[in-house]
Formats: sequence, structure tokens, C-alpha cells
Amino acid sequence: MNDNIDYVEVTINQSVAILIDGNNIERSIHSITKSQETMLNFDTLIPRLLDNRGLNRLIYFREGKNISSKLSDRLHQYYHGSVVPCHKSADIPLSIKATQLASKVDTIIILSGDADYVELVRHLKGEGVRIEIAAVEETTSSLLKEEADYFHAIGSKDWFTLNKGKKSTKKHYTKKKTKPRQEK
Repeated sequence: MNDNIDYVEVTINQSVAILIDGNNIERSIHSITKSQETMLNFDTLIPRLLDNRGLNRLIYFREGKNISSKLSDRLHQYYHGSVVPCHKSADIPLSIKATQLASKVDTIIILSGDADYVELVRHLKGEGVRIEIAAVEETTSSLLKEEADYFHAIGSKDWFTLNKGKKSTKKHYTKKKTKPRQEK
């Protein structure tokens, strides 16, 4: 046997799409933290999920029309991502986008713990796509975790809480209305 084995560095060249069920992830985080002011920290989460792989798409699906323009701008600026408003639930639009992207990427990471995605995961794996789930473990379907190729647990290091309770120290001045002076 030859004990002098040379190891060669292997470069992983995977194209990844990240599809986020915003309402599901937000509800999960809010139920754990007991705060509606807790939000995902994309600056720590996205690089951890990608793990030196290439980001092909990042799409945040959110129910309703009241979507933060700051979130949309931030995802676009830092990740060339987009926010897609959904009429009711994100399940169908996210599933349609995932099947459209299946032939264009190597891996799809779905941010949701919803068991409704089990059949989608099975279908995409049948198409040869690696499927990873990223979600809050305590609120994630065990069947969804079992079906995925890999599960990323989202925890406290992946979110932050806004400090909305603090009062602003800025002074606000308003122009006082005065009556015009009358000349004598």
C-alpha cells in the first residue's frame, strides 16, 4: 500500500436557487421568539446556505400586497433577488417556480417547514435536482425533513429583532402659525 497519497482540492460548481415561503418562515420565527418584530438575517443565512456555491436565483414569496419595499430593495441589491406577492398562499407560486427552475439549477433550497411541499420535493428529486430545506426545526414537518436531501436548521443566529419600543430622541419642530402683524 502507498501511504503517500496526494489529495487534490475539489472545486464545487453548483448553481443554487433559494425559494422562500416568507409567511411560513416569518410565522415560525414569530412563534419561537414570541415577537412580531423578529426577522430573518439574510446577511448571515444566505452565505451559510450557499456554502461557497453559486446563487442562481433568490425569490421571496409573500402572501398579500403589503410587502416592505426595504426588504425588496435589499434582496435585489445584495442578492439580485426578487419579492413575489401572492394572492393567498405561497405554496402554488413557489411550486410552479421550482418546477420551472428544475432544469436550470443543480440545487433548490426551499425555506419553509410546510408539509405541503413534500410532493414538490419528491417530484424535483425525481427530476434530478438536489433539494435542501431550510426552516425552524421545531415547526418543520418531519416528513419534509426526511424527503429532503439535506436539512438546514434556522436558529437564533439567523434572525434579529427590531427595537421598535425605543422612543426617538430627535426633536421635531413645526412652524407655528402666526397672525400677520397689523401696522398702526
